[in-house]
Amino acid sequence: MKKLNIVLVGLAAVVLTGCKSLYGKYERPDVNTEGILRDPVSLTDTLTGEAGDTFGNLPWRSVFTDARLQQLIETALASNPDLLNAALNVKMSEAQLKASRLAFLPQFSFTPQGTIASWDGQKATKTYQLPIAASWNVDLFGNLLSQKRSAQVALLASKDYQIAVQASIISGVANMYYTLLMLDSQMKVITDMEQLTKETWETMKALKETRVGYRSTSVQSAEANYYSVQTQRIDIQRQIREVENSLSLLLGQPAQTIARGKLEEQNLPSEFSLGVGIQLLANRADVHAAEMQLAQCFYGIETARSRFYPQLTISPTGTFTNNSGAGIVNPGKWLLSAVGSLTQPIFMRGQLTMGLKVAKAQYEQAYNSWQNAVLSAGSEVSNALVQYNSSDEKSRIEAEQIKVLEQNVKDTRELFTSSGNSTYLEVIQAQNTLLNAQISKITDDFNKMQAVVSLYQALGGGAK
Repeated sequence: MKKLNIVLVGLAAVVLTGCKSLYGKYERPDVNTEGILRDPVSLTDTLTGEAGDTFGNLPWRSVFTDARLQQLIETALASNPDLLNAALNVKMSEAQLKASRLAFLPQFSFTPQGTIASWDGQKATKTYQLPIAASWNVDLFGNLLSQKRSAQVALLASKDYQIAVQASIISGVANMYYTLLMLDSQMKVITDMEQLTKETWETMKALKETRVGYRSTSVQSAEANYYSVQTQRIDIQRQIREVENSLSLLLGQPAQTIARGKLEEQNLPSEFSLGVGIQLLANRADVHAAEMQLAQCFYGIETARSRFYPQLTISPTGTFTNNSGAGIVNPGKWLLSAVGSLTQPIFMRGQLTMGLKVAKAQYEQAYNSWQNAVLSAGSEVSNALVQYNSSDEKSRIEAEQIKVLEQNVKDTRELFTSSGNSTYLEVIQAQNTLLNAQISKITDDFNKMQAVVSLYQALGGGAK
C-alpha cells in the first residue's frame, strides 16, 4: 500500500510538472530593432536619438494648432463612421471577455415537470418535479484560463484598432486641410500671373500697332500664354472642390465649403526628438495590435495543449418532487444527487496533435507579422523625416530663386518695351519660369506640412 501511494504521488508530480506551461503568461519575445531608423541626412548611418520627451508623445492639439483645423478634427472624431464602428468593436470585445470570465461559473437550469395519469378510469394521480440542475467544468488544466487570457488580449487589440483609426482620421483631416491651403496659395499665384500675362498680351498688341515691322506672332504667343494660365486656374478650382468634397465625407457630413486659414499662417513643430528602438513605437497602435495577435496565438497554443488533458465536470442536482416512484409521497420532499465525470481523450484520429501544430504555426506567422510591423513603422518614420528635411531645404533654395526670377521678369519686360533689347519669347519664358518656381515652392512648403502629419501618424498618433 505504501508503494502504491508513492507511485500515485510520483504520477501526480509528473502531471503537474507537465501542466506548468498551460498556466504560463505571454512574455514579449525578442524583436529586431537594430538600425530601425535611418539618419535623414546621412546616406549610410542610422539614427541614434535620445529617449525622453518626443514628438511622438505630443497630443494632436499641440501638433495641429490652427483653430479651424482643430474644430474639423473634433467634428471628424465625433461623426466619422469608421471610428464609430471601431468603438462598437471594442464593446463587442468587452462582451466576449465578460463571457469568457463567466465560463468559470457553474451553469444552472430549472426544468419543472408535472404529470396527471389515470389508470382504467381510476382517480387521476398527480405528480410533479421541480429539478434544479447545475454543471461546473473544473478548469484543472487551464483550458478556460487560456481562453479568458486570449479574450483579454483581443480586447486590447480592438482598442488598438480604435486608436489606429483615430490617428488615421486626424492625419487625414490635417492632410486635406493643408492641401486646401496649398491649393489656395497656388490659386493666388496663378491669379496674379494671369493678370500679368494679360498685361503682357495687351502691351504686345499695342506695340504691334505702333511699331513698324512688329510681327503678329508675338501677340499670338502672349495670348496663348494667357489662356494657358487661365486653364491652370480652372484646374486648381476643380481640385479645391474635390478636396472639399473628400474632407466633408471624412467629417461624416454632406459636401460643403470648408472654412480655412492660410498656408503662411501655419506653425508646425520643426524639432523632432525621437527616442530609440521599440520605445520609439510605443504609441503605434497597429504595432501593439500585431503583438496582441501574437499573444492570442500564444494562448491558442495553451488552449490546444490543454485539450490533451482530462476534463472534470461536477453536476449536482436537487429535485423537489412527490413522485412515489422515487420513494417519495405527498407532501413533496427534496431528492439530492451529485455526479462527477472525468473525460480523458484517448484516440482523436490525430485531431489534437494537428490542432497543436496549427496553433504553433499560427504563432510563428504572428511573430513574423509583428516583426514586419516594427520594421515597417521604422521605415515610415524614416521616410517622413527625409521628406521633411529635403522639402525644407528645397523651399529655402526656391525662395532665393523666386527673388531672382521676379527681378528677371521685371527687367525683361522693361527691356522689351523700352529698348527692344529683349524678345517677346524671353518675356514669356521669364513669366513661365517664375510661375513654375512659385508653384514648386508652395508644393514643397506643403510637403513639409505633410511630412509632419506623416511623422505624427508614423509615431502612433501622439499621446492619448
